[in-house]
Amino acid sequence: MQIQGIYIMEEYKILEERENPIFKRKELKISIMSNVAPKIQEVESFLSEKLSTQQENIKIKKIKGRFGSYNFVIFANVYASKEDKEKTEPKSKKEKNKAEKKGEQK
Repeated sequence: MQIQGIYIMEEYKILEERENPIFKRKELKISIMSNVAPKIQEVESFLSEKLSTQQENIKIKKIKGRFGSYNFVIFANVYASKEDKEKTEPKSKKEKNKAEKKGEQK
């Protein structure tokens, strides 16, 4: 992927992959080489492309990088379906506020 002459996520390597049948997900630890710190949405779309799954089934837990390094370690959960993800993952404040506003409008 290239944005304005800057290469983002040039190469990746799966460091650890664990199947979690209780929560119906794969827990991944991935190393990505990138010139700039990747954004969550970029990582989700990149992983959905590489793992042949839908972007809405992926939850990025953490993006870890070191100062001055182009190597980033990403912790992600890949769910079997969107429903499994919604049952398991806690909702962010943004998502909670959206749900409350929709309830008020009705």
